[in-house]
Order: sequence, then structure tokens, then C-alpha cells
Amino acid sequence: MANEDLKRLYDGLETATGLLHQALKTSYLDAAIEAGEDFTSGAIHQEDGIPNADTAAKLKAAYASLKREDYSAEELRQALQLLLVKAIQVDGIEPNKQVTPDAMASLATFMVTTFYPQMPARLQVVDPTVGTGNLLFAVMNQLHNATKVAVHGTGIDNDETLLAFAGMSAAMQGVDVELFHQDALDTPLIRDADIVVADLPVGFYPLDERAKAFKTAAQSGHSYAHHLLIEQSLNLLAPGGLGLFYVPSTVFQSAEAQGLTAWLTQAAYFQGLLNLPENFFATKKAQKSLLVLQKPGAQAKQAAQVLLGTFPELSDRQAFGEFIAKVKDWAPQIQA
Repeated sequence: MANEDLKRLYDGLETATGLLHQALKTSYLDAAIEAGEDFTSGAIHQEDGIPNADTAAKLKAAYASLKREDYSAEELRQALQLLLVKAIQVDGIEPNKQVTPDAMASLATFMVTTFYPQMPARLQVVDPTVGTGNLLFAVMNQLHNATKVAVHGTGIDNDETLLAFAGMSAAMQGVDVELFHQDALDTPLIRDADIVVADLPVGFYPLDERAKAFKTAAQSGHSYAHHLLIEQSLNLLAPGGLGLFYVPSTVFQSAEAQGLTAWLTQAAYFQGLLNLPENFFATKKAQKSLLVLQKPGAQAKQAAQVLLGTFPELSDRQAFGEFIAKVKDWAPQIQA
């Protein structure tokens, strides 16, 4: 679909969100959720006369030239991603809840197809820190488009508003997903996933008693949430399952990394660590890497050589081609 068509979809959703933001006197993100639900249902939701008739008429006009069925799931997600970026700016949403760039979803998808050249008929993909669902849905859409397999998603988050946006987004796209409102470090509601993909929040986990149940917990004080989430994610995977985690590039350099490293050597196959380009991030301190882990069992095996390197800038076609070739040369080490 042409960029003009995608822009028209975004413009319609943005106009509707702006109208609802003013009429409902709520956050821009809440208004975006309402706008998306109206667009998906094909009807303007009114309660106690709000929004009023004039605003309802303007909302209908914003959607008048748009038909949901004219857009693919991925195109709908992209329009909602742009709406999220604006919501983050308007509402001043904290850094841990920012939108994960599409290039990070593409890299995760590429790694899945590298590990599983022969796809099963159905994949279960879990994001334990799903937020608004942008990363999970991008990976699900890309995997389905690339392999034609059925992809079932599961998202977990303790932020009710972000999860509401994810629910609206899933309904609009028509993706097969279950969403759970809970702390991802609480008792898992799912098991035996094929893939876990997560852009992990960075910071300390406040519930010290719950953290003590994990081998990656700090010896004293608060534990790093991303360390605990990596361990919990391995618990969610089936034997041989793949974990793809966006973590701080300094994840193994901190004073607290000793416990994480000790646990990794016992519990997982450490298959790769790929740095993302610095220009993806506002500062070098914010730079992330893709940590690739695999749960032992089934046909999984430890690569003789861990995949290390830097994901090139997409604009550098030569470097990107060399990166793809390097991974393909490496892949036979981990393929059954």
C-alpha cells in the first residue's frame, strides 16, 4: 500500500484522537484507545451525551473515507505506532514505556527464522513486558508474512492502560493474541512457548520477597528487573524454545551481573549478543543489545561459537548484506 494511504489512515486516527482528547478531557493515550475502538467497531461510543453530537459528527467525518478491511494487519499496526509516538510526546510517557523501533522487531524475526528454518504449523510467541503490544504484534505479523505459519501471541503487563491499548490494537489488526494483566514475575499463567521476545524494562524490582524466588536475585537490596525477567522467560519456554531479549549493552558489565552470568551457564544456551547501532538511541548510555538464549532440550544445542557483533545501520546496504551472510554462515551450528 502506498505511503499516502497509510498517512490518510494515520491522519484519520490522529484527528479522531485529538477530538476525543478534548471532549473526554483524558490523556492522549486513553483518547487513542477510544478512537481505535470506535474505528474498529464502526460506531462512535457515547456515554451520558459525551462526546456530544457535534463531536460525534466530526468523528464520523474523520473515519468516512477509511475502511479497516483495506489495510493489512501490519499497516494498521504501523499507523497505531505513529499514534503512540504522538501519545508519548503529548502525555510525557516515561522512557521504559517508549515504542520499540520496527528494526528491532525485524532483527528478532530474522533470528527466529535463523533458528527454525523448518517452521512448525503454529508458533506461540510471548512478550512478558508487552506494554502497548507494538513489538509483539510486529514480530507476529512479520513471522506470519515471512513463513505463512499460524502465530498465536501472549502478552503480559501490569500497566492497565498500556494493556488496553494493546487490546484495542489486537482487535483492530485481527491478530490471535491473549493478554494478561499481571506482574510477569508472579506465578506464570502459560508454559511451553516457542518464542519469548521482549524489550526489557531496566531498573530495580521493588518486591524483594518475590525476587528471592529467582536465582538471578541480588544478594542484598533490590534486584534488577531485567535479570529476573530473563530467568522467568526461560521458565515460560518449552525445551528448545528461543528467548530474544533487548537488554542494556552493558548487561554483563555491571556489578550485579555475576549472578546473571552464573545462572546463564547452568540454565540456558547463550547463543548470541548483538549490539544495536548507537544512532537508534538518544545517548550511548541508553544503547541496547539483542541477547539470544535458548532453553536446553529437544533439538537445541549450544553453538560452538557465540554469535557476537553489531547490527548495522539499515541504510548501509553493504554492511547489512555482510551481516546477513555472517549469520547464515553461523546458523548451521544451532540448527538440528
